[in-house]
Amino acid sequence: MLSTIALVAEIVAAIALAFGLWYFGQRAKAQAEKLQADAEQGARRTLALAEQEAEQRIKDAAIEAREKLMLARSEFDRDTQQYRQELLAVELRLDQRETTLDERLRQLEASLAELDNRKKQLEDREMAIALQEDSLAAATAEQRLHLERIARLTSEQAKAELMRAMEQEARMDAAKIIRRIEDEAGQEANARAKRIISMAIQRVAADHVVESTVSVVDLPNDDMKGRIIGREGRNIRALETATGVDLIVDDTPGAVLLSCFDPVRREVARLALERLMQDGRIHPGRIEEVVGKVQQELDDKVFRDGETAALELGFPDVNHELLRLLGRLQYRTSYGQNVLSHSKEVAWISGHMATELGVNVRVAKRAGLLHDIGKAVDREMEGTHLTIGRDLLRKFGEPEEVIHAMECHHGDVDPRTVEAVLVTAADAVSAARPGARREILESYLKRLEKLEGIAGEFKGVQKAFAIQAGRELRIIVESEKISDDEAVWLSRDVAKKIEAELTYPGQIRVTVIRETRAVEYAR
Repeated sequence: MLSTIALVAEIVAAIALAFGLWYFGQRAKAQAEKLQADAEQGARRTLALAEQEAEQRIKDAAIEAREKLMLARSEFDRDTQQYRQELLAVELRLDQRETTLDERLRQLEASLAELDNRKKQLEDREMAIALQEDSLAAATAEQRLHLERIARLTSEQAKAELMRAMEQEARMDAAKIIRRIEDEAGQEANARAKRIISMAIQRVAADHVVESTVSVVDLPNDDMKGRIIGREGRNIRALETATGVDLIVDDTPGAVLLSCFDPVRREVARLALERLMQDGRIHPGRIEEVVGKVQQELDDKVFRDGETAALELGFPDVNHELLRLLGRLQYRTSYGQNVLSHSKEVAWISGHMATELGVNVRVAKRAGLLHDIGKAVDREMEGTHLTIGRDLLRKFGEPEEVIHAMECHHGDVDPRTVEAVLVTAADAVSAARPGARREILESYLKRLEKLEGIAGEFKGVQKAFAIQAGRELRIIVESEKISDDEAVWLSRDVAKKIEAELTYPGQIRVTVIRETRAVEYAR
């Protein structure tokens, strides 16, 4: 019974399951058909929208194309209108030019006609003049024959006689006039030249500057002499070695003498000694330090002296290197005369004479100021101070007229300008003034320079100083290049060369100094 019920229940359940499956299958089919219908409807709607959008884009493209076409047409019309206006303007100008050319052609034709008329008139006039000349020539010939018959001379003979008499009379008159003019010109030239030179010298009125070889340094007290000498003379030796100046400490109260032929060294020694006395610290290390500082300051002063001299004469545009060389002339002498003062005096004298003569004053003054510039370095370079100065002025861009006036002042070059002659005359006037130069001092200085130059020719020599008025030559050598034994031979070689090349009174002591130093700093 139970199995039957269970079987029936299973059948009913199977039927119910089958019915459920059929129901859900029909429902799913209906939904699928509905979805298909909705999809077809969406597709048709999308297709319709796409067609509408395509039509709208086609319409927009057509409108845009029409607008561009209209814009291009308007631009074409505008350009065409502009070209038409330009063509019309060109056509108008051509018409005006054609009218002008026609007018000029008519004027030329009228002028040609007038020229032809004048040419015909001139030809007629020339024929008439030729006839008149022929008649005048016949009348003149007839008159000449009549005069020749009366004077019994031909016309050529009469003309030659008349010209000979007139020429003789003219020669006599010309000779008298020439002699009178030459006498007057000579007197006037001498008087004017003397007046111009005297006025130039009077307007300059410069003091004579004659250099010596000795400077005096005043001492605050005689105790300072012992400090200057130092223990066993080490201070005075250090000062003489550093400066190349001979210090003379004698019985003269309150003074020390500095003896050296080179004014630069003497000035360095004087300034260094005064500064050491003011400072109070006098020892070899301090001496070398002060001498180095003084040399640097003196270099700056040299430039300032040159600049001051150029500005004083009105030349602010001189090259800086030339100013430095010009300042070095302050410490250069020529026959005892200070070369910078001499150069300024030559510049003023030549400038005043140029003013009186009406020539180029600036060229004369500038050449006068720079005429001895070669003497600033003639001890360091080969050649005369003329050639050295000419090369320096060319190197630093000085005008050729200034260079020519400078190179003529000793007569080695023939002057081509008045300014060159004036510089030569001014140089002679400045040098020839009474008391301006001393020949003996110059020869003495040249002997000392030659003495130092002989020592400088040897290998390993660092410095050479002629001291004690040339009675001693002190040579400082490089310890790395010269040994102690070589120093002995060097002194003998220098002494032999001095004996062979120089003439001097008495004897000359040759001292070779070789010093070795070891320096280290404690930090």
